[in-house]
Amino acid sequence: MDESSDEMTTQTNLIFWRLAYFFVVEQEYTLTRLSQDRREMLLENRSVKKAAIIRLSQQNLGWAASLGRDIEQTAWVGERLRKQRGMRKLNMLNVMVSPHQPVDEFSQFMKPVQSGKTQTAVLLFTEENLGGPLQELERFMESVPEQREFEGADDEAAAYERAVLSHEVKRKEEENRFFYYGKPFFTYVFTAVNVIMFFLMTIAGGSTATDVLIQFGAKFNPLILEGEWWRFITPVFLHIGLLHLLMNSMALYYLGTAVEQIYGRLRFLWIYLFSGFTGSLLSFLLTPNLSAGASGAIFGLFGALLYFGVTKPKLFFRTMGMNVLVVIGINLAFGFTVPGIDNAGHIGGLIGGFLATGIVHFPKKRRILQQLLFLAAASTFVAVGLFFGFQHGYAALDAQSVNIQAADKLQDGNKQEAERILSNFIQKGGQPSAETYFYLGVIKAGDGRLEEAASHFKQAVRLRSNFSEAHYNLALIYSSQGRQEEALQAAEQAAAYAPNEQTYEDLVRKLNNE
Repeated sequence: MDESSDEMTTQTNLIFWRLAYFFVVEQEYTLTRLSQDRREMLLENRSVKKAAIIRLSQQNLGWAASLGRDIEQTAWVGERLRKQRGMRKLNMLNVMVSPHQPVDEFSQFMKPVQSGKTQTAVLLFTEENLGGPLQELERFMESVPEQREFEGADDEAAAYERAVLSHEVKRKEEENRFFYYGKPFFTYVFTAVNVIMFFLMTIAGGSTATDVLIQFGAKFNPLILEGEWWRFITPVFLHIGLLHLLMNSMALYYLGTAVEQIYGRLRFLWIYLFSGFTGSLLSFLLTPNLSAGASGAIFGLFGALLYFGVTKPKLFFRTMGMNVLVVIGINLAFGFTVPGIDNAGHIGGLIGGFLATGIVHFPKKRRILQQLLFLAAASTFVAVGLFFGFQHGYAALDAQSVNIQAADKLQDGNKQEAERILSNFIQKGGQPSAETYFYLGVIKAGDGRLEEAASHFKQAVRLRSNFSEAHYNLALIYSSQGRQEEALQAAEQAAAYAPNEQTYEDLVRKLNNE
């Protein structure tokens, strides 16, 4: 963008590199681009809202018109950078260093320029004018260099240049060590386990079959309440359908490798498993549905990246920050709007991942007090969840899960246990379904408690009028009690709702002949 390729003076060179040192070393801006002749650089620090990106250039200004073109082009570049980085808006600073001002009137070009959602302010440093732009710079920075620091010999400019470039080399080396601390291992192990478990479930009857999911350890609140605590962990390795497995495997691959490289293998193992546990725990408290999947643990990996963002915000937003936040937001919004997704498990995993990461912090780093606070917070979260879930009956239960458990007990011939499960659910304020009353009716009819059984069958047909099996069982009870007219009426309703059921037709004919 230079108007002339003339050599810059010693003083101009010193001003340029002293400003570069101020931005890069003292204000912790990142050098994202440096021209081959080292006369222009782009700097970035998103934590400085008034000047998130700075373009610093060394020029030999001539006519004001060329200055205006340079300013307009810089504003256009800033808007392009804003879009590339996914920023809602951008405040940019265009800092130019020149031996002298343009030869004609240029003040009209020194006003902030708006390009799309990017506003670019302009500062011009010259050998004759340092105080004015330094004063203007105070609007963007908390502190600025003193004017006397811009005076010196050529070797001082070279020293500042070496310091800036050396600082950037060290920063990049530190970033590489941070992002590539460990090699992924457990990411691949967990992916393999997920695939193996899916294969075994498919052989056993299908990964979408309720009985198979329960058999393999899906989160099923009634059985957790019965003492099967391992169901807080085992759902992490089970998936409901091939698409569920593929989506979570892709997420685990991309997120898992990143988190395991940053935190190392053992920290990753802890974060993943604890997040899976806390995801299941919050789901246990808030969602009655049978559920499975690695989503809670995967959201825990998001939590680990959020911890990175909270503790190292500049590095986070310079590298992956906005992408992580957008993906988390999309996934949570998807969970709240699409039925059948266990968003409680997602949120529980996100919280668990954040807390788990705070406990172990970063490799080879220690913040003892902070880590102890995170340990206390995580322990409290788990203790409160378990206490309310088990001791105060706040675990989420619905009629469907209770009915599944009761049906399983009946199939095993354990009628007494099935009755206890169903009755407790109703007595504790649960919302019974028609099937809940039907199972109670079947149990009590089998034991000869016909009046109670009839009452339950009546409640079943009140909740679902087309419940043909309940009508049929009512007909059998009425018939055994000699209430033929009521028996015939119930049998006819059963046959009407299930016209292809020969048993119901046979009962209607039998009652008509009596």
